[in-house]
Amino acid sequence: MSVPQPPPKDTLDEAEIAARQRYLVLNCVRIGGIATTIAGIAGTRDLVAIPFALAVIITLAGILAFFFAPPLLVKRWKGQDPGP
Repeated sequence: MSVPQPPPKDTLDEAEIAARQRYLVLNCVRIGGIATTIAGIAGTRDLVAIPFALAVIITLAGILAFFFAPPLLVKRWKGQDPGP
């Protein structure tokens, strides 16, 4: 049994290229949110030399980015897509 291969890049239409780019952006935003949250938590535990209040703000920013940025991006992209 062979593993299906993706089609060559020159056969992809613009909609599929945009979908792949958006998928990549969504995952990068999620990973960035996780990394920011971890950095903030490290700051609250004095593993990183930053003030405690700043560490809490960084942690909250990471949590907000992880949970709320992807749905906001999707909503914005749906508003830009042409209708059927």
